[in-house]
Amino acid sequence: MARNPAQRPLPPWGNALAGATGAVLANAIVYPLDIVKTRLQVQVKQKSAESDSLTTNHEHYTSSLDALRKIIDDEGITGLYSGISGSLIGVTSTNFAYFYWYSVVRSLYLSSQTIPRPPGTAMELSLGAIAGAVAQVFTIPVSVITTRQQTQLKGDRKGLLDTGREVVLGEDGWTGLWRGLKASLVLVANPAITYGTYQRLRELLFPKKANLRPWESFFLGATSKALATILTQPLIVAKVGLQSRPPPARQGRSFKGFLEVMAYINEHEGPFALFKGLAPQITKGILVQGLLMMTKERMEIVFILLFAYLRKVRDTRLRQMANAVAAQANAAADRTKGAIPMTVK
Repeated sequence: MARNPAQRPLPPWGNALAGATGAVLANAIVYPLDIVKTRLQVQVKQKSAESDSLTTNHEHYTSSLDALRKIIDDEGITGLYSGISGSLIGVTSTNFAYFYWYSVVRSLYLSSQTIPRPPGTAMELSLGAIAGAVAQVFTIPVSVITTRQQTQLKGDRKGLLDTGREVVLGEDGWTGLWRGLKASLVLVANPAITYGTYQRLRELLFPKKANLRPWESFFLGATSKALATILTQPLIVAKVGLQSRPPPARQGRSFKGFLEVMAYINEHEGPFALFKGLAPQITKGILVQGLLMMTKERMEIVFILLFAYLRKVRDTRLRQMANAVAAQANAAADRTKGAIPMTVK
């Protein structure tokens, strides 16, 4: 039996487009939480014995709500959306690349099996890690620029291109745009854990269900993201520290690696500080991942129907063209037959 056109799977770029669309919508909604968690993660608590401020901003935040209130008081509502354009560009490129390569490597894995069956948890994590690593290599410069924008002082705000130029003119040159790449490559475990857990939970809780309800997608996405965030939070904090300006107490000396950032934080604040900003990080992650997967499921259906419609339109036009060519050929044959003189014996 021929497969219904509307049930054909999306090509990799279709999955990537659906995932990127969902990610942009989700991140735009919760962007203020991204600002709050970044500000919390780059600051280092002050010690009374030290004359230099250890934070990257004049304000010191004691909690997520305190950061939210102080940002609004000092910078207005627009302060909660500082660097949003660069962030959404980064979200679009990262998620498009991730979902594209995830679809490609997963399809290659399934096609390589003699008896197709869903990959196990370990393989799901491996496929997600491969896709995440490829995506990070191409998209991390936007992440570096966005982190710089989010931690700029009110009077030192720069646009996307000017901030990028500032990074390039720094001590690392062009390679500064790839600061934190090693941490990012290690952090591919985060989306790998997220999407691997999502796929496994989906198979366990909703087996043989082609399309999930919105609340089902949200629940799976939120649960998987919370687990991944808790496991990788120290690396997330270290990556943000690498990509932002160094604390004033370091007198302009940038961190050389994420292990140095973690050692610095541990020295000044203790090991539990490696989990600072965890509350807004998890809240943002849960909301983004839940909204992303919920939106992605809906967008996949929209794109499947759209592609089915476009195929139908294409097939209709091809038939019309074929019929028109056939009609012209018949008309030409009739004219030719009429033009042949009759021979009377």
